[in-house]
Amino acid sequence: GSALVDKQIEPPVIAVAKDGSSVVPLLGGHHGANALARKIAIAIGAHAAITTASDLRLGIALDVPPTGWRVKDMAAVKGVTAALLGGAKAKIENEAGIDAAWLAPIAGDGPHPNILISNCADAEADLVYRPANLVLGIGCERRADPAEVSALAKRCLQEAGLCPQSVACVASIALKAAEPAILALAAELGVPARFFSAAELERETPRLKNPSDIVFAETGCHGVAEGAALAVVGPQGALVVSKVRSERATCAIGWAPGVIDATKVGRPRGRLDIVGIGPGTAAGRTAEVDLALRRATDLVGYKLYLDLLGPLANNKRLHGYELGAEEARVRVALELAAEGREVALVCSGDAGIYAMATLVYELIDRGGNADWARVEIRGLPGVSAMQVAAARIGAPLGHDFCAISLSDLLTPWPAIEKRLKAAAEGDFVVAFYNPVSQRRRSQLQAAKEMLLRHRPGATPVVLARNLGRDGETVSVVSLEALDIDAVDMLTLVIVGSSDTRSVERPDGGVWIYTPRGYASKVMEQAS
Repeated sequence: GSALVDKQIEPPVIAVAKDGSSVVPLLGGHHGANALARKIAIAIGAHAAITTASDLRLGIALDVPPTGWRVKDMAAVKGVTAALLGGAKAKIENEAGIDAAWLAPIAGDGPHPNILISNCADAEADLVYRPANLVLGIGCERRADPAEVSALAKRCLQEAGLCPQSVACVASIALKAAEPAILALAAELGVPARFFSAAELERETPRLKNPSDIVFAETGCHGVAEGAALAVVGPQGALVVSKVRSERATCAIGWAPGVIDATKVGRPRGRLDIVGIGPGTAAGRTAEVDLALRRATDLVGYKLYLDLLGPLANNKRLHGYELGAEEARVRVALELAAEGREVALVCSGDAGIYAMATLVYELIDRGGNADWARVEIRGLPGVSAMQVAAARIGAPLGHDFCAISLSDLLTPWPAIEKRLKAAAEGDFVVAFYNPVSQRRRSQLQAAKEMLLRHRPGATPVVLARNLGRDGETVSVVSLEALDIDAVDMLTLVIVGSSDTRSVERPDGGVWIYTPRGYASKVMEQAS
């Protein structure tokens, strides 16, 4: 509701006629709705019913300039638009020398309204547009103070008389892709941060104003700030501010003869989201995971897990692997992210519980590729199998519990046995992952025997199979009656503690829960 109060932030809302004849922008015409309506109309052969006056009569919307252009003062747009709708023609002054053909429909001999295109900080006119054709090249020492880097960049712009609104991006060397000060400067300016390899920056050496052998020895290129600025603006661009130093940082400003498309220069930092998709259904995924999957350019994971995503996998680069290729999956995900791509490493359940998250950090810890550590990495939780099983049957995890994998493929059996003994002696509810396999049948039997030494034979055991998929079953047996042959690789086993209870349901089934002591607390308060 609050988004509909302010015209400047209202979202684009579009209606399509039932017969597909018309596409109508209802809200946010100048915030993407008009453009989207035209796009949809072309796709379905319909009429785009654009109703905003400036679009209809002027042919352009002054408050929504093309990509790469910014309005100095949005409040000035209304008056200029009114004058133009009243029949005036604008006097266009192009101080920046940037192609502004998009303003041709309103251009005339003026003198008012006066529209100025300028990079200058002190530019004044009825309406001022800022072309994003400047780039801040930044170099800094490791963990430099973000405040210092910000102050240096602002000083360079101010002393050159340039406006921050004309900055298209902040650029640096790939070695600094995770440098907080550089990322903070880009965020402060609201522009992307773009990065170049040392080899790419070294190619700019003939154009540098201040090449440095010391910088070359440290980074592999003769100039970071100047080199990055020049790499962005290209051969037709130039430095308008050569390297300026502060105590721990350097800054240079590059100028391009046209607006800069930051998505086409260098590469972004790169991002790896380690996502858990829960049991596999759309309903079992968190909204945060869905958002990460939508924004990803690449999806990496076990082929079955990628198949479970359905439409969410459309228009993505898919990197599917067979079961068992865990390290290959993670290496590919890290490499893709290090190239600047937005990657989602897809795991079932929760990625941090018996899944790929731990291998991501392990491979980085091994030091195989320094670029991997510079990637932005986020772990996004999913619903783990033990949570799903517990929710299906009641609340067996309502008090202290632990999870133990019975697979000795990666963990020696003596270590597993030690944990089993501790869980049994501690009277924990235990969730068993990987309880059996085709070749491994003895471990669950050993676990059963260990637990029976410390809790009653009547202790409830939950057998949850194929959770979240076709053929799901959840059943309950007693610990002493647990049949190992009734368990397969797709089964999760939860063994209650000595306090776990079973409650008959009206339909003949049971609920299983482990009390936490609330009833005792109520009785104490009553007495």
